[in-house]
Amino acid sequence: MDAVTTDDHPSILRLRAQILDLMDLALAAERAVDLSRIHPDHRSGAANLLHYRALRALDLRALQAELSRHGLSSLGRMEPRVMENLAAVAAILSRAAGQPVPEICRPFPTGEPETDELQRNADALFSASSGVTASHPGTRIMVTLPSEAATDPTLVRDIVQAGGDVVRINCAHDGPDAWRAMARNARSADPRTAVSMDLGGPKLRTGPITPGPHVLKVKPRRDPLGRVVEPGMLWLVGETDTATDLQSAPVTDAETLDLLTVGQDITFHDTRGRRRIARVVRTESRRVLIAADRTYYLTPGARLSCSGDDGRRIRLTIGELPSSGQYFLVRAGQRIVVTADDTPVNPDDPSTDLTTIGCTLPEVFSAVAPGHRILFDDGKIEGIIESVSVGGGGADSLVARITRAGLDGAKLRGGKGINLPDSSLPVPALTDDDRKDLETVVEIADMTALSFVRSAGDVAELLDTLADEADTGTHRGTDLGVVVKIETVEGFTALPEILLELMRHRRIGVMIARGDLAVEAGFERLVEVQEEILWLCEAGHVPTIWATQVLDSLAGNGLPTRSEITDAGAARRAECAMLNKGPNIVAAIGALDAVLDRMGSHLDKKSPVLRRLSAWTTPGDGPAATATGSEIEDEAVPTRP
Repeated sequence: MDAVTTDDHPSILRLRAQILDLMDLALAAERAVDLSRIHPDHRSGAANLLHYRALRALDLRALQAELSRHGLSSLGRMEPRVMENLAAVAAILSRAAGQPVPEICRPFPTGEPETDELQRNADALFSASSGVTASHPGTRIMVTLPSEAATDPTLVRDIVQAGGDVVRINCAHDGPDAWRAMARNARSADPRTAVSMDLGGPKLRTGPITPGPHVLKVKPRRDPLGRVVEPGMLWLVGETDTATDLQSAPVTDAETLDLLTVGQDITFHDTRGRRRIARVVRTESRRVLIAADRTYYLTPGARLSCSGDDGRRIRLTIGELPSSGQYFLVRAGQRIVVTADDTPVNPDDPSTDLTTIGCTLPEVFSAVAPGHRILFDDGKIEGIIESVSVGGGGADSLVARITRAGLDGAKLRGGKGINLPDSSLPVPALTDDDRKDLETVVEIADMTALSFVRSAGDVAELLDTLADEADTGTHRGTDLGVVVKIETVEGFTALPEILLELMRHRRIGVMIARGDLAVEAGFERLVEVQEEILWLCEAGHVPTIWATQVLDSLAGNGLPTRSEITDAGAARRAECAMLNKGPNIVAAIGALDAVLDRMGSHLDKKSPVLRRLSAWTTPGDGPAATATGSEIEDEAVPTRP
């Protein structure tokens, strides 16, 4: 690579002029926006965001290549300090060309900033209401709490002690009393724990399907030769007792369960009239575990019996069971009808040849058009809208041709998400239910996340609502942390305007909700989109939360996939990584913490951190030469004498 020299004045002068033009362009973009509405803590970040957006509207690749050939910064890591980077390059080019450093460069220091504004903003967002903030310069860990966190303080304590810095409560589930209990348990575990609450937002889902029969299927596990390797296990419990680690069925006469003993055989006929025998393998207070080597089906009212120790028959009656979920089997090439009618539909209804299902948001029918894409159930089913009928009320409908549904078809159930990536839906991000939930959120939470954000207006509506709450003198809405969830292409496209509106508020952040975002943008584009969100937020000095399916397999079944570990490592570039709930969540927290800690010594946002790699030390270089990967220690770079 050639260094800058005075032997190539025409090239240097041309590069200098290009850099100065970029500086003029960036400053013009800043002057075009009134930053007086921005919170003082974010004005420099807002200006830098405007500079960055102006430059990224250009194709800079040829300029980058030429700068690199001269041994100069290629501007590839300019996100946090755009003008400082440009000023530094312009100053070097000016001196190499024997020209004075332009006045435009002088307001921008080229040394290290006194403070890291992004880190400061992350500390502000993730701080707890207790006023006690943990010193945590790396990527924090956010953990979604399950419903049982309201009644199990030990579970919450384990989550916090394993490394959960922030607990997340989803307002789409449970209720205010449970939310208060969860927050109380988190702060009891550690007062430094921050509490985040997600507002539900508008729910665009498939309508209800007629419930299936109330039936319970119990079957053994068999090997490839059909031999039973584990019997079918079932807890018989009282009608109010369902907290078991296996399948359970309530019985109406729970007191008779205490009459059963281990080793007794229980006989019954299942729904097919087949006689079955199950053996009692464990007994507890009004709970009995039975095992059988044959598959059977039970419905409410089924009678079970066995002989007691005194020879008398002990009889049990199965109580209420949940209904089995019904579904439509959808295949590619098939047409389905989506309607505004929320009446439950029956998949076995022979009166129509077309699959017909409802939609929870009737507003969508005025927003869609033929040719728009429609996706169901996290993108498992995709189609193209062929026709739309807007007749008012339940008469609204659309017909879509399915283009993708798996090789063997896919199951379309009620209550599954619908995505319309090509349509602009006329629904607010802040619903009436969200406004009601905010009363509890501002009471107990440190931050809230707004779902389905698609425009700056959505952000303004939330901030204005919080200001109105604060005006009553009973809430602390103006100091509540606010996170916007970017989960649609529309929200991604409007992100610069969304950030500028969000910067009216002091404590702010962005959640990269990669689940819906992948469905909307397409899986092949997700990597590009999430990178661009990281770049733009870094330019605005806005902390980000890396969300959706982080170590999901580990949290769910105890074993991560290789791609999950790589994804967890990429989360180090965000200021927070979010885990969803799961039976192995504590193990997932520990694994994520270890991955983030290790990657923290290699990566800081887009910049590689060049610590000493002992694994590649040549023989004879000292004690570290034989270190294994797990024994690598950070060593300071030696200084010249």
